[in-house]
Amino acid sequence: MTNEYGTVISTFEGPSTRRFQFVINGPAPVRRGQFVQIEVEDGKLIGRVADIFKTNRYFMRPETVKEYESSGKPMDNIFPVGEWEHMVADVAALGVYSNSSFTTSNIPPSPGARVIEPDSNIVTEFFGLDKNGLHIGHLPYHNLQVNINTTRLLQKHLAILAISGAGKSFLSAIIIEELLKREPEQGQMAIVVVDTHGEYTSFAEDGLFSGKTKVFDSGEIKIGLANISPHSIGEYLPNLSYTQLRELGKIMARFGRKAYGMEDLLNAVEGSEALKTATKDVLLSELGSLANTGLFGFEDYPPMDDLARQGGLTVIDVSSIVDLRRKQLIVAYIARKMFNARRNGIIPPFVLVIEEAHQFVPEQAKKEIAVSRGILQTIAREGRKFLASLCLISQRPIQLSTTALSQCNTHIILRITNPYDLDHIGKSSEGLTRDVLRQISSLPVGTGIIVGEAVNFPLFVKFRKRVSKESDKGLNLEKGAQEFYKKIAQKKKDAKAFM
Repeated sequence: MTNEYGTVISTFEGPSTRRFQFVINGPAPVRRGQFVQIEVEDGKLIGRVADIFKTNRYFMRPETVKEYESSGKPMDNIFPVGEWEHMVADVAALGVYSNSSFTTSNIPPSPGARVIEPDSNIVTEFFGLDKNGLHIGHLPYHNLQVNINTTRLLQKHLAILAISGAGKSFLSAIIIEELLKREPEQGQMAIVVVDTHGEYTSFAEDGLFSGKTKVFDSGEIKIGLANISPHSIGEYLPNLSYTQLRELGKIMARFGRKAYGMEDLLNAVEGSEALKTATKDVLLSELGSLANTGLFGFEDYPPMDDLARQGGLTVIDVSSIVDLRRKQLIVAYIARKMFNARRNGIIPPFVLVIEEAHQFVPEQAKKEIAVSRGILQTIAREGRKFLASLCLISQRPIQLSTTALSQCNTHIILRITNPYDLDHIGKSSEGLTRDVLRQISSLPVGTGIIVGEAVNFPLFVKFRKRVSKESDKGLNLEKGAQEFYKKIAQKKKDAKAFM
């Protein structure tokens, strides 16, 4: 049986084609964010409850309330005030369903129209949900799963934005779970995560996903010099001039296809008689800075077969690295290597998940401290043509490259409180109204709004529970203190037993 919510009322502002209000007089409860349905001339209008307020005619004139209250008798002793208190819902009209298609609302609902619970099939079609898609949660206040089509969610890139602790990594883990559960006939992607806090390594410890997961610590990662071009070296060392880079290219060409390391290259530069002293000094200084990272060796590791595996997850754990430039070098090399391989059809379609994305593709930073920005912006602009997808996760969207963020055609926004970040999101995410932006700052943990390509209209979602093992890196303060106490107590106990 369809729940009835109330009756459309006439106000000074409406009903209009964009907004209307109804008095809540039905037996079913109504909450902010809930969806409603009304019969209109064009079909079935779907709306979202933007806010709810109470009204009572006996308390509308402050001077009258003051006069009666000063008599010493409460208003409810004098008048039947309880019978005149009403709850009114303010609704934003989203669109009209008619003949299996949707149009904008062109005719407002009539005062007196009945407001009811929307048909679940209509809601599914209205928002463009896909029963075979990724199951990430359900609609609050509605018994309806939210399954998002994989192509719509990821092909044109995804951004997950929220303050620290709002559930960004939790949500990305849910998406990874769904991708790992897919069968070959459903279409499997390769998943690569740049893990800045060691939160995804737990997939390798989980019985459900360990067989599909490989973890590479930052200390294992190597960049084979013979596999990179002088142009790539120029990206890593943006301070080099064109002439200096050209001379470096000549020296690198002497090695041919022979494997060589950074020490070999430094010796070759040092021993080159063709180089001017000034050029040689600059090259030695710049190449020395790369050598100090410890990243450059004779061959690549991990190899591409381990890095991008169809239906598999690869975690690049950079949580132990403090130096931001070193982390950026790793991301820059892996991203370019994967993008080139995908363009040539060597690896399957992939999604590259970047935690703390504002560190790797910042909006305002000099080239020398943003070496990964160029390739990530390139993938953001061109990746969809080659089925190379980005998932950028950030707690500071205002610091994230506008170019990269604008190319993420789907945003999933969890709780954000910083007014500058909210303003930035409001300008970069189409379809976010003022009342929706206000709700973002008060979203509970585990709830967010999907905006953009993945859904037809902005959609609030309560995310499902995670089934994979959570990392102990995400312990809360109290739990962390308890674990440390147990660790110290055990050490003291062991020491005492030894003596």
